[in-house]
Amino acid sequence: MTSEGLVVEPPPVGAAGATEIGRRFRIEPHRCFACGELNEHGLRIALHTDGERTWTRLRLDPGFQGWDGIAHGGIVCTLLDEVMAWSVIGRGTWGVTARLAVDFKRPVETGREIRAVGWVTELHRRIIRTAGQVVDEASGEVLATAEATFMAAPPERLEELQARYRPRLEADDITDTVAGPA
Repeated sequence: MTSEGLVVEPPPVGAAGATEIGRRFRIEPHRCFACGELNEHGLRIALHTDGERTWTRLRLDPGFQGWDGIAHGGIVCTLLDEVMAWSVIGRGTWGVTARLAVDFKRPVETGREIRAVGWVTELHRRIIRTAGQVVDEASGEVLATAEATFMAAPPERLEELQARYRPRLEADDITDTVAGPA
């Protein structure tokens, strides 16, 4: 990776209902609202990667709605931020979101199976640009798109994060997740 950066072509997103081949991210238990298994009020999403994309498949619980039957926009933003952040982690670094822009195309209904996908589009020494989508699994319709900029963690912080969370990849069958309180 040079200071000029590396532009990465966006990978194709699989067809609706397609089986994703990948590995599941595993980390130490923690309280992150999006992916933490210890957060009883969080989404508790499972994250997967094929080395280029990071994704999660889930059905949002009605507890995450804004309008009746429609996921709150902040929850949709959270899903996109999370898959894009983990696409950065999948590239061997960690970062914090510096900018997030989301375009809502269609309502994201609670109870419907969706897939959120994120990928790195550009790598620089300290700045990583990403893109993402939320897709309706049944129809393949794109419900929301996003672009984000992440600031890479400095080497000493990266070491601390890796020691605390111990990220690893494991073979995994992709299964449905219902995000919401147990």
